[in-house]
Amino acid sequence: MSFQAYLDGAEKKTGLTPQQLVDAAHARGYDASTKAGEILAWLKEEHGLGRGHGMALVHVVQEGPTISARHVGTDGAHRDESTELRLDGLARR
Repeated sequence: MSFQAYLDGAEKKTGLTPQQLVDAAHARGYDASTKAGEILAWLKEEHGLGRGHGMALVHVVQEGPTISARHVGTDGAHRDESTELRLDGLARR
């Protein structure tokens, strides 16, 4: 599954766009210095998200919406269309 698919799945599960989830994490003080486990625990407890969806969000909370070009343009299961993740929600596409 691609990074973007995990973020889209998190939106479907929670009803919140990835940006809203990232904003909520930042409002709690989570940033690049926060350990992934702490963010994952919050996402599970507050939003019912598992590790896969959670780790995609952890990346965005800690490092922003830019990802490696490693899988961009490939035909594998982990392919993404761009190095920039869409955080604005499914309805905006």
